[in-house]
Amino acid sequence: MNSRSEETAEASLPEKAAPQAVEGPRRNGGFSTLIEGLEFAARTNSGYVFHAPRGKVERVLSYAELADEARAMAGRLKAAGLKRGDRIAVVAETTPAFMILFFGCQYAGMLPCSMPYPMHIGGKDAYIERIAAMMRAADAAAAVGPAELKDHLQKAAERAGVSRVITHEELAALSPAADALAPFSADEAAYIQYSSGSTSAPKGVLISQRAICANTTGILRHGLKIRNEDRAFSWLPLYHDMGLVGFCLAPMMGQVPVHYLPTPAFARRPALWLKLMSQWRCTIAYAPSFGYDLAARRINGEAKTLDLSAWRIAGIGGDMVRADVLEFFAEKLAVAGFRPEAFLPSYGMAEMSLAITFSDLDSRFSTDTVDRAMMKLCHRAVPARSTDPHRARTFVVCGRPLPDHEVRIVDAEGRPLPERHIGHIWVKGPSMMDGYYRNPEATAAVMRPDGFMDTGDMGYLLNGELVITGRAKDLILYHGRNIWPQDIEWAAEKVAPLRSGDVCAFSVENEDGSERIVVLAECRLNDPADRADLKKRISAAVHQAAGVECDVVLVPPHSLAFTSSGKLARARTRALYLAGDIEPLPVPTGTETMASAAGA
Repeated sequence: MNSRSEETAEASLPEKAAPQAVEGPRRNGGFSTLIEGLEFAARTNSGYVFHAPRGKVERVLSYAELADEARAMAGRLKAAGLKRGDRIAVVAETTPAFMILFFGCQYAGMLPCSMPYPMHIGGKDAYIERIAAMMRAADAAAAVGPAELKDHLQKAAERAGVSRVITHEELAALSPAADALAPFSADEAAYIQYSSGSTSAPKGVLISQRAICANTTGILRHGLKIRNEDRAFSWLPLYHDMGLVGFCLAPMMGQVPVHYLPTPAFARRPALWLKLMSQWRCTIAYAPSFGYDLAARRINGEAKTLDLSAWRIAGIGGDMVRADVLEFFAEKLAVAGFRPEAFLPSYGMAEMSLAITFSDLDSRFSTDTVDRAMMKLCHRAVPARSTDPHRARTFVVCGRPLPDHEVRIVDAEGRPLPERHIGHIWVKGPSMMDGYYRNPEATAAVMRPDGFMDTGDMGYLLNGELVITGRAKDLILYHGRNIWPQDIEWAAEKVAPLRSGDVCAFSVENEDGSERIVVLAECRLNDPADRADLKKRISAAVHQAAGVECDVVLVPPHSLAFTSSGKLARARTRALYLAGDIEPLPVPTGTETMASAAGA
């Protein structure tokens, strides 16, 4: 900190961060820029609390301190030779340094572009290629990150043609330029958010000051209905829209204190999330379904030692909301005082800043169980007469649009559909992006002349509320991450003796509503042991490149479907596989392979 040591900060923590009403003026959004919101928040005693991987508080960064340090950072960015309007690619670690740089860019009129921190994305080369593609797409003037990643950043910058790589430590050592700052105005952009997609062709979502102010205001006033005593907690990555907007920008715009646990720390110790929620009496947290599932499975007997009675909003977003996971979590944590009414299913996407729909607060989440056969044959959500999971599918209802926002369900020709008719989800509202940065083709592909945007998702309306049924595109959703199948296919095709066009990746639904990734690979090997080895190497290559587990299925040559122009037809291949028209090749298990070798 500027004027106090880390030890002093921890000693003063009970005064600064213990449960209490926020002192100073309160206002839930309604600002015209992020800087206007920060300047207002700086008049309160609220701010960000950063926890170490084992839960100890490392630093308390008040909004007042953030504003001071961000202004100084804006001067340092100018001292580094960067100009107003430059795009700054920054590694989005859950640290004060990222927050200070992000808001420093706001004061300097520079566009921050959040890049991922290397966790489980794949190996070093995959990470470098991913962030290089992001730097290239943003035409970044500089890349900034922690000192330990400088080598990665330099290699990525070389591939992207970015001339400047600066560490946080190097920026901190500069003296701020003396000339006046030029913050973004209400008519300008705010930041670039990368959509979760292909590592080879990422799309930068350009969010304006108007859009982010509209979305955060909607979140605070209508979605969450923020109260004076609210205290948020997040382990979500800050390069994802749910982490950045939901638990960095929106809380600041409502002067809400936020506790942070680094994402890798949650991955290693999921139960620590719940323990810290209990310790600090936090009232708001969000996670994809898999986060609730993982935490509930890891808490074990410690649940009875927790007190989660203050937790009033347990939001779910980022992937398909699973009713069975919510019920399991509520049952497991009931002993800790968790109420199932706290669950808040919602729907959003980076292209709409973040939030689009919210369910009703303080009421048990709603579900709709529909007939599977009618869904497939008639594209209608007809109430099921049976609870047999083979015949029925249960969806969680994700609520109504924010005020001034609109959700429309349309058919393939864009004609509006009545309730319970499944179609494409189109959205419209003041939170919408200005487009994909310097990518008019991608923007035109999703934007409609009447101002609606095609989300690429499928769903239906039920009493005015949105129900998500799946995705219209090939995009694979795995544990809250959007993954392009091409990334999996290209990684697998590098495994000898596979060739380009030998692999098809897609997701399939399990009986419990969860999804798994299937990778079909055309195999020309005859020896059983060679097939088993190939399957193992494909799994390893996919895990390294995409950070996901998958079911590898070896199939005969010429099994995959292609279009007339020679492109892989994933949807048709998937349908053939599910119909049993693609017969897998026999592959021995590891035990069978060892037995065969022993017999030889």
